[in-house]
Amino acid sequence: MKRIAAGILAFTMFAAAGCSGTQSGTTGSTSGTGASQGQTVKIGFIAPLTGDAKTYGESAKKGFDLALEQAGNKAGNFTVAVTTGDDRNDPTEGVNLATKMITQNQVKAIVGAVTSSVTIPVSEVANSSKIVMITPTGTAAKATVDDKGARKPFAFRAPFIDPFQGQVAAKFAIENLKVKTAAVLYDKGNDYSVGLMEEFQKTFIAKGGTVVTSLSYGKDDTDFSAIMTNVAAKKPDMIYLPDYYNKVSLIAKAAKAKGLTVPLVGADGWDSADLDTAALDGGYFTNHYSADDPSPAVQKFVKDYEAKYKVKPDSFAALGYDATNMLLEAIKQADSSDSEKIRAALQGLKDFAAVGGKLSFDQNGNPIKAAAILQVQAGKGYKFITSVQP
Repeated sequence: MKRIAAGILAFTMFAAAGCSGTQSGTTGSTSGTGASQGQTVKIGFIAPLTGDAKTYGESAKKGFDLALEQAGNKAGNFTVAVTTGDDRNDPTEGVNLATKMITQNQVKAIVGAVTSSVTIPVSEVANSSKIVMITPTGTAAKATVDDKGARKPFAFRAPFIDPFQGQVAAKFAIENLKVKTAAVLYDKGNDYSVGLMEEFQKTFIAKGGTVVTSLSYGKDDTDFSAIMTNVAAKKPDMIYLPDYYNKVSLIAKAAKAKGLTVPLVGADGWDSADLDTAALDGGYFTNHYSADDPSPAVQKFVKDYEAKYKVKPDSFAALGYDATNMLLEAIKQADSSDSEKIRAALQGLKDFAAVGGKLSFDQNGNPIKAAAILQVQAGKGYKFITSVQP
């Protein structure tokens, strides 16, 4: 958790300096303010809009923008003014953006960040400032609780958490794929990847499976031939790959090069238009929703999103949409721009009608919702296999 400590130090120093200077990646709002439009509430949006996770941020922002557009840039009696920041999937940049938004732009709530490695330190800044933060896609448990498991009362999320996602993947592997052994590969410097690895292994072993090897790599690694030589020697029934689309695509190619044809199983980080579907063909991953889900809420969202953007929405778009709508509803119910009142209203939401189902928050700011299992199909996208309830 050194990153978090560094982030809090940066926040303290930045605030003490009066936020002099301009932080890169922040843009002003075009939502409009002024007495003629009534009261205004300022919110921030933080996501990787460039860098190695930009497709996640781009999708989340499209969902965010669609929700605001459909709401007429309003939350009850308040006009919404937005400040947007590009964190580039860098924790330090995320902390800088959150600090500037809170102390200089005076936002009362933040939608973001997107990746868990940025979301965790941003949540520390927001919570210590008593500013509501709802991450659309950050799944690491520590986004809403501290190292000791204590609740960060101003931190919320729209997706299910990694422990549940890891449990679902292990259960699906044992019960549906009928595998008995697994190899696990993970990024040792990524909170998201490590958390999924730990929960998958624990659940897989508890259900009678055997993890024959668990190997780590670094964020900047690109050559996985040596790792795959070690994996092939263990002859696993499957490989669990809890990482983002860009790294998973490289690992899958290395597996094919070594002649490994066993099922590849992963998590929501696979969900990207840039995933190498040829390399991952036939693989399975846990996700937050499927565009093929026949529920009316999903199909209406898909129709509206495609009409605006001319592409089918991924889970990051759906979660960005849900997170924004939940925040707008909380502001409406609070009938205030006071962050404490918004926090209380958000915590009190019950059975909110979202793309991800009827959502309520548990005591740790996590929604109670099902997980979808999708299968990768080369050149076609993803096939909805089943959903798993919590």
